Amino acid sequence: MKFADQPYRTCCLAILTALLLLMPTGRAARAEDTLQIATEAYIYGYPLVTMDMTRRVITNVAAPEGTRAPMGQLIKMRQYPNAAFRDVTAPNADTLYTTAFFDVGKEPWILSLPDMKGRYYLMPMLDGWTDVFQVPGKRTTGTGAQIYAITGPGWSGTLPSGIKQYKSPTSIVWLLGRIYCTGTPEDYAEVHALQDQVKLVPLSAYGKPYTPAPGTVDPSIDMKKAVRDQVNAMSTVAFFNYLAKLMKDNPPAAADAPMLAKMAKIGLVPGQDFDSSKLGLLDEELVKAVPKFAMVKILEYFRHMKPVNGWVITTKTGIYGTDYVQRALITAIGLGANRPQDAIYPTSKMDVNGKHYDGASKKYVMHFARGQMPPVNGFWSLTMYDSHYFFVPNSLNRYTLSQRDKFVTNADGSVDLYLQADSPGEAKEANWLPAPKGGFVPMLRLYWPREQSPSILNGSWKPPAIKAVE
Repeated sequence: MKFADQPYRTCCLAILTALLLLMPTGRAARAEDTLQIATEAYIYGYPLVTMDMTRRVITNVAAPEGTRAPMGQLIKMRQYPNAAFRDVTAPNADTLYTTAFFDVGKEPWILSLPDMKGRYYLMPMLDGWTDVFQVPGKRTTGTGAQIYAITGPGWSGTLPSGIKQYKSPTSIVWLLGRIYCTGTPEDYAEVHALQDQVKLVPLSAYGKPYTPAPGTVDPSIDMKKAVRDQVNAMSTVAFFNYLAKLMKDNPPAAADAPMLAKMAKIGLVPGQDFDSSKLGLLDEELVKAVPKFAMVKILEYFRHMKPVNGWVITTKTGIYGTDYVQRALITAIGLGANRPQDAIYPTSKMDVNGKHYDGASKKYVMHFARGQMPPVNGFWSLTMYDSHYFFVPNSLNRYTLSQRDKFVTNADGSVDLYLQADSPGEAKEANWLPAPKGGFVPMLRLYWPREQSPSILNGSWKPPAIKAVE
């Protein structure tokens, strides 16, 4: 993103310094403190606001259609997303999503899963803050038929026998199910049949005939602009007002008490209208700049993570505790990320020499020695994104390479993958991951990584470097 570039960061700091120098010393110190709190509050609330904005866009339809469905109704993705998909950043093209947003604030919802017949799948449930609070799936609960009741904060009551309770910390719940699919017509059909057996109903309708009510369409919601861009475009005051309202039904964790005390100093209190007068110490331009300062801090955090062979690898996904910057970073570049036991997402913004990828002037190779493909119990893939973490349009409509592909191997059994804008030639095209003619971001996905060495979880396996071809 352009605002994470060093020149932009330098400009932000220069503006901040100049504005503070114009203030009397005491007032400048108080203003700097207020700005620091406001920036931290923005980072803290960024996941919740982004999650709800995503919910608003995805559910703003009268009936299920494509990648959208009303609240409480399942979205059954029948094919992989394409390059036009903009609902979430860093989408995958390895699984068919079965997803839904639903509100457990008023009553529990019942999720019924069919016998997956040994197929790899997972059904993570995210709360409003993007934490994965439960994740039934092949790794955790097996592939047999299962039924769950998802209950909201403070709910108490009786559930039908034989149903396991999952307690959501927030009213917002995002079921972000993924079922592995090879992408062939035959496998699409098998996965579609499984998707059609997944059921989601409110407790009051469980065991009864149920027809969900049509969704209400809000014409004021922008359905074309990427959610992240809509959130980033919000003014500081609008963002904090939105956040304060959301925190009423999506309560902060007990561990967030120190952050809540800080936010109260600038008039930001859960469930109350934001008191913007407490930002009065800040110059108007500083108030406007809070989102930009926060985003610079978020993406600088990414820049300062030490790469391994050019890859940034984190095992801090899905459950974040009080690591608010990490949580905001994953929201910005990969909303909906799983727990590390379910998936690791090595990401590379620069090659092994520390240079940004440039598909306009260079070609790149990723070399796997014999027997050194990613060690997983589920599956692995390598996805190509543009600099904004969206798929790259190309003549093959190919967005990933994965273990389901039949690669051309070298004489010694090793495999070279080609990341470049133009085809490497017919003989090597099976190993080609099309890149844009500009900046790009490769991302590996390792679903259900092995725990025994070699393993990415303990660092005994490392992704090979992507090198520019001289």
